[in-house]
Amino acid sequence: MEKVNNQVDEIEIDLREVFILLISKCWLIILVGIVTAAIGFGISAFLIPPTYESTTKIYILNKQQENTVTYSDVQLGTQLTKDYAELIKSRLVLEKVIHKLQLETIYEGMDYEALLNKVSVTTPTDTRILAITVTDLDPVMAMEIANSIREEAAVHIKNVMDIEAVNVVETANLPMEKAGPSVFKWTAIGGVLGAFFVTAIILIFFFLDDTIKTGDDVERYLGLSTLALIPLDTQNGQQKAKTSKK
Repeated sequence: MEKVNNQVDEIEIDLREVFILLISKCWLIILVGIVTAAIGFGISAFLIPPTYESTTKIYILNKQQENTVTYSDVQLGTQLTKDYAELIKSRLVLEKVIHKLQLETIYEGMDYEALLNKVSVTTPTDTRILAITVTDLDPVMAMEIANSIREEAAVHIKNVMDIEAVNVVETANLPMEKAGPSVFKWTAIGGVLGAFFVTAIILIFFFLDDTIKTGDDVERYLGLSTLALIPLDTQNGQQKAKTSKK
């Protein structure tokens, strides 16, 4: 029981020392956090070019009978949304958009893979609406690419899935505000990372430092009790050295 109590006491003392150490180095942690936050702000605000997102939405309903929509049609349409998403991002559709808008000339040899990285297809929860989002450095081009993908995808889906129509829920918008990078997010991440790393470095040096500094350290690490302490008066020593030099 005594050994367990001693271990608990040592852990409590260590935690208290760590807390005191971090409090004493709080100014350094805050300073580094401010510096790294400023670096993150500068990179996101001035070095990374802004990107814009334009979104268009379509609604696909498979009708088994003319002018009649059954529950099986709705259920089937929900199950096929992933198929529609793959058709929208298919090579046939995106290559037609590249040739139609002459993107290989505008973007110096843009191919299917490059355009695919700009396109994302999502389905809002509990709906059969497909949202086609295009990200680009030019807001006008993002809108034109999104609308062109919707038009070419509608034709491709009707031919492959043998459905009657692909309805346009919403045409692509002209984005007025940038979608990224987020200056606030970059600044916050920079500050947190800077504070975290400097804290980690302080703790590493603290735990690796095995030098004996106080009488408590002698009792803790060597198991010996101190009989007396000799104070070190550095000011008097410096004054005596100056006097001897004179």
